[in-house]
Amino acid sequence: MKTVLHGHAVKPAKKRYSFLWLVLLLIGLVFSIRSLLPRIVFKPARELICTPETYGLRFEDVTLVTSDGLNINGWYVPAPEARGTLLFFHGNAGNISHRLDSIEIFHYLGFSVFIVDYRGYGKSEGRCSIPGITEDALAAWKYLTDERRIPPDNIVVFGRSVGGAAAMQLMRHIKPRALILESTFSSLPEMVRVPFLVPVARFVIGDVFNSAEIASELTVPTLCFHSPDDGIVPYRLGRRLYESVAGDKAFVELTGGHNEGFLKSIDVYRFALNEFFTKHFGEMR
Repeated sequence: MKTVLHGHAVKPAKKRYSFLWLVLLLIGLVFSIRSLLPRIVFKPARELICTPETYGLRFEDVTLVTSDGLNINGWYVPAPEARGTLLFFHGNAGNISHRLDSIEIFHYLGFSVFIVDYRGYGKSEGRCSIPGITEDALAAWKYLTDERRIPPDNIVVFGRSVGGAAAMQLMRHIKPRALILESTFSSLPEMVRVPFLVPVARFVIGDVFNSAEIASELTVPTLCFHSPDDGIVPYRLGRRLYESVAGDKAFVELTGGHNEGFLKSIDVYRFALNEFFTKHFGEMR
């Protein structure tokens, strides 16, 4: 009888140890994936391949200091008789030198442009991180409003791809005149292609870059661009983000892939931008 009782007492202990190891394994897996997440999200390039001077544009090379003490680099490209200033947050690959096509478009439409490289990109110090991108965005905003004394009501914030997430994080803290979101997503976990795995992704990496939640309280006039041909950020996520915006908003559909949609749709793109700018900043001078 004692032997039987002893045998029954061992089995629950084995089950408890097995469950404990499973929990520890799961915790380890979550921490490992979260530590690797910046490498998955960010694809920085250090070398600057050209400058605005390549396009015949005058510019100032700017160094900012973030709240956590890092030097980050940017370009301020003034436009003559500018109708406003555009704060530019770029996508996850390359650096500011890969965005000169866009800088030229905004400059042509009468906007001075300030574009920054996130930490770990180009000449900016540090390593890429998800919390860090918000600090970098705040430093860029403070440079325009504190150092250059540009009123918030004269600034439009622009974010493309992961730069749209940076722009939305900034919206938690500031209120510009207007916002433009291009080829971006409603939240990072929703980038998982299989819908029923989204809750799993949200559990593993956290509710990262939840732009849709921020948009639900957004009152800044917002223009959204996205292409159904986008093979990187699903079109449905761009639509979901647009539909989440609480305030005045407009959506323009592009054609072409994630990185070249704005160029393949250049006539539609420029027309929509100019219409939006004219409505909120007035006619070009």
